Order: sequence, then structure tokens, then C-alpha cells
Amino acid sequence: MTSVGRTRARGVETLSLDSPDTRNALSAALVGDLADALTDCAEDADVRAVVLTHTGNTFCAGADLRDPPAPDALVGLLRQIVELPRPVVARVTGHVRAGGLGLLAACDIAAAATTATFAFTEVRIGVAPAVISLPLLPRTDPRALARYYLTGERLDAAEATRIGLLTAAGDDVDAVLEPVLDGLRRAAPEALAETKRLLTARVLEAFDRDAADLTALSARLFSSPQAREGMTAFLERRDPAWAL
Repeated sequence: MTSVGRTRARGVETLSLDSPDTRNALSAALVGDLADALTDCAEDADVRAVVLTHTGNTFCAGADLRDPPAPDALVGLLRQIVELPRPVVARVTGHVRAGGLGLLAACDIAAAATTATFAFTEVRIGVAPAVISLPLLPRTDPRALARYYLTGERLDAAEATRIGLLTAAGDDVDAVLEPVLDGLRRAAPEALAETKRLLTARVLEAFDRDAADLTALSARLFSSPQAREGMTAFLERRDPAWAL
């Protein structure tokens, strides 16, 4: 059974992260299912754009601590979104944490409801937002990112828009996206693909330059004693040993 739902309307393929019991955490299975769905979209000439959304009240809670994907698998998924020859639009009506923010940053356009919240929670469990930095650092305000990376603070949709994590936010996310999807449907497919290539060049440079180092960093941190304590504390719903 796939963890990614699929529907299509007028050339727009909607892929829904559909593991609400785990808050759509990035498990090895979900990453694989999403990668397969994106491959199908890339090969289908009738798909003009992709909307990435979710079921439940969380877009994505980050890595599934019980079944995390390999760091290189997550790198591959993020790069696949960036390189997809179709625009990818994130539609968020719930909360986004840690690795889920990497998915947002990999998308070409990201819109959220004003009730959505966001947080880079990695430092609170003893790791760092390593792999997801590949799309985040080229696209997000660096001073703001320093604050939220280092503190794990929660930010709202307005702040996420201000710092470039989101394209737009509104009370009705579908109303926000209506002109966006209309514009994509009116655009010539080859022109869309080449325009996306122009826009993603800097992001792909970061992948080419830094992916191997950040994958190694992620693997090292996730196997560290601090990470084991942080993840255990998270699963046991207690503060980690280092918390003051």
C-alpha cells in the first residue's frame, strides 16, 4: 500500500503525503513512494505541474525516527524535486518540521494556510539540518535561517513567507494557489521546463558541491551518542539530558 495518494485535474497531478498516523514523517517507504510518483510525473507528458500536499494536520514531521531514510535517499528525493521538468508546488495546511522544510525548499513554489507552523527541530534532538540545507541555503534569508536553525524556534506562516521559506500564505491556501495553477496551465510545457532550469541552477550547484559532505555529516550525527539520547528523549516525551 502506497503512502502517497495521487489525483489529477486539468494537467495538474496532486501527490498527497498520506501517512497521518506518523504525521507524514519521512520513512524509507514514504521517500521511496514519493520518488516513484515523481518519476511517473516526469515521464508523463500530460502532467503540466505537480502539487505536493498532505493528509492530516501535519505536512511532514521530518525524519521518521523509527524508520529513517538513508541520507543519500533523502538527497536523491530533494534533487529529484528540484530537477523535475515540471513545476512542483507545495500546498500546506498543517505543520512542517525539520526534514519537511527541505521538501518545501525543494519545491518551486510553496503556499501555506495562515494556521501552519514551521520549525527546524534538529538541534533539539542532537543533530543538524544537514541534507535539507542543500535547497534551503540558496533560497532562504541567511540571517533568519541562522536564528531558526540554531534555536529550533517555531515560526508562523507570515514569518516563513518573509524569510523566503514560503512563496505566499493566506487563510484559504487554495484561493492563494488558484492564480498560480492557472498560470502554469497557460504556460508552454517546454518553456516551463527551461525556465525552471534557469531558476534552479544555483540550487543544483549546491547539490553538486556539497551533497557528499552533508550526507556524511548527517550519517555521523545520527549515529552519535547525543542523537541517540535526543531521539530517545523525543520518543519518550521527556527533555534530553543536556536541557537546562
